[in-house]
Amino acid sequence: MSGYHIVQDQMGRNVKVPRSPSRIISLVPSQTELLHDLGLDSEVVGLTKFCVHPDHWRKTKSVVGGTKKFRFDTIDGLKPDLIIANKEENYEEGIRELAGKYPVWISDIYDLNDARDMITSISSIVGREKKGREILDKIQEDFSVKVEPIGTALYFIWNEPYMAAGTDTFINDMMYRAGFFNVLPKGSRYPELTSEEITKLDPDYIFLSSEPYPFKEKHLQELQNICPNSKVMLVDGEIFSWYGSRLLKAHEYFETIKEGEAPAASPRVT
Repeated sequence: MSGYHIVQDQMGRNVKVPRSPSRIISLVPSQTELLHDLGLDSEVVGLTKFCVHPDHWRKTKSVVGGTKKFRFDTIDGLKPDLIIANKEENYEEGIRELAGKYPVWISDIYDLNDARDMITSISSIVGREKKGREILDKIQEDFSVKVEPIGTALYFIWNEPYMAAGTDTFINDMMYRAGFFNVLPKGSRYPELTSEEITKLDPDYIFLSSEPYPFKEKHLQELQNICPNSKVMLVDGEIFSWYGSRLLKAHEYFETIKEGEAPAASPRVT
């Protein structure tokens, strides 16, 4: 069916999009992976330099910059009929400029329910409802398994200064669904913490994410010295923070954490 229709994004904005978008740009790595898994190889024409899954797309698609700095001339040359963005991962000024020229659908993700709504909406917009439903059914099956509480945890996303994921974040929801309770009080989404504050929090577990800061083995001892009683682990940041079809891998990965054998992902390229 040709023509356009009005859809609402997760910001409550009404967006006029083609019924069959054929020149899609994704500005969010996790949503780029979702588009691939929905079978949109020919429809996706542009992505960011951080869109590492699938790897071959960075060789065959146009790179339109990063998530916080767009190459507007490249985007204009691609003549997109749909741009998929995210409130937190992208920057307001750039999105505002793009939305003045192109249909821009923006996600806003705080928990698993938001992620499922996003997958449902994007699947519908791009005409892949059946495949989207298959992905959602598997995610629902995985996350319906009852998880026993394991302990308290602190999840770091940055170093110098130490910065952790607060309670009002998608990461926090994934921590909870893996069996861990965030020791941070309600407040800032990504607070900066001093060594003294970390010691006082005294979590059972400390998770060092592979992204956006690429924590490595050398950082384990630093945090272990600050919290001698905590179990410090490198973890795969994609599993905890990507809210697209990467969720299909979450349940199995969380099981490895329980066994203390969680492999950390390779950090994003910059």
